[in-house]
Amino acid sequence: MSEQSRFIHLRVHSAYSLAEGAIRIPDLAQKCVEEDMPAVAVTDTNNLFGALEFSIAAAGKGVQPIIGCQISVKCEGTDTLTPLVLLVQNEEGYRNLLKLSSIAFMETADNEPAHIPFEKLSAHHQGLICLTGGAAGPVGHFLQKNDIEDAEAVLLQLKEIFDGRLYVEIMRHGLPEEIETEDAFVDFAYRHDLPLVATNDCFFTEKRMHEAHDALLCIAAGTYISDDNRRRATEDHYLKSPEEMAELFADLPEAVANTVQIAQRCSFLLKPIDPILPRFTEGESVSEEEELRRQT
Repeated sequence: MSEQSRFIHLRVHSAYSLAEGAIRIPDLAQKCVEEDMPAVAVTDTNNLFGALEFSIAAAGKGVQPIIGCQISVKCEGTDTLTPLVLLVQNEEGYRNLLKLSSIAFMETADNEPAHIPFEKLSAHHQGLICLTGGAAGPVGHFLQKNDIEDAEAVLLQLKEIFDGRLYVEIMRHGLPEEIETEDAFVDFAYRHDLPLVATNDCFFTEKRMHEAHDALLCIAAGTYISDDNRRRATEDHYLKSPEEMAELFADLPEAVANTVQIAQRCSFLLKPIDPILPRFTEGESVSEEEELRRQT
């Protein structure tokens, strides 16, 4: 990766973030080529449905694919689900991310959204880089409640689990909660010798797509555009250029530079394998093609 690479997107929701993301994987790969972005991460919410398609499409365009996931976590003693971003460094990390994603769906009660208990991170953390989730993450959740002690405690738990692989995540979409928590995030990072990382939570590729994406969120939630109390994304939740991100975080250049460092720490490429299917003509003298023809 060249020294000119100033920013790598590490928080991107493809269309596989169902009824949430609106970025088609072929469009993402092409956009990276056009913007001269040598690497990109896809972090769909609680799933890895697009991992193989993304890996093939990005690598085919000469772009380094970073497989990841934005996974919902429930901290002990709370009922609130908060996001963490996990990025795959190697094959062990990919296996662990598969396990965590499976736990989120297989071990969650039917009446609850998919999530993992916080303690599961301790058993399946190897080979994964963790971003703290910004203002909505577990640390930010307590900061928004002005509970500095619990926010710091969760951060230190994450630091212990992801030893040398934890980054304090900062986003700037102009949201009040981001503005209110940023100083505390920076203070925590410096106090506990943790690196900062800048991200943009991307749901669509171009700024002009904001209105269409807003309609998508309404369809997903069964609400109307005129409703005040509903989920919204801002016009800034698009795939910004490296130059835009460098300018946005000009006062925290290390947070931008660390996106490149993270990309350099990730080196896993998911390759396609042939499907393993049972044989339907075992022990018989006819081929599967002949048996299929006979039955049809």
